[in-house]
Amino acid sequence: MKGFRSFILRGNVVDLAVGIVIGAAFTAVVNGFVRAFLTPLVGLATGVTGDMSRKTFAVGATQFPYGAFVNAAISFALLASALYFLVVLPINKLHERLAPHHDVQAPKRDCPECLSPAPAQARRCASCTAPLPAVPAQAGETTQRAG
Repeated sequence: MKGFRSFILRGNVVDLAVGIVIGAAFTAVVNGFVRAFLTPLVGLATGVTGDMSRKTFAVGATQFPYGAFVNAAISFALLASALYFLVVLPINKLHERLAPHHDVQAPKRDCPECLSPAPAQARRCASCTAPLPAVPAQAGETTQRAG
């Protein structure tokens, strides 16, 4: 029980639980907004009156509740866009500002044997393993060789 207690009381488990509860509450708010405002607007635009979530069509003796699907699709689109614009986009911008990612490309030269690009400081080609000619040292550089 001691291990289980330490697992439950770790910060990330509690944070995850709080996030799930807040997410469920946010989903309920979005679903209520869709049912109260957006679905009636879709109904007005399409000429359907009344509660659109209860609209169905029949094929033979089978009823297809397309209104419930329209509600779910609008809820999903609204929830996904709200999460993207209110959570994902700001977090990505904050992450980029705090820890920008810069690709540093090492200078390259072509291998004289296979003509594939190799790092300028390499002693052998990674593609064909041919020895590469030594690069003359630039002013101020020191070269160390493993002996």
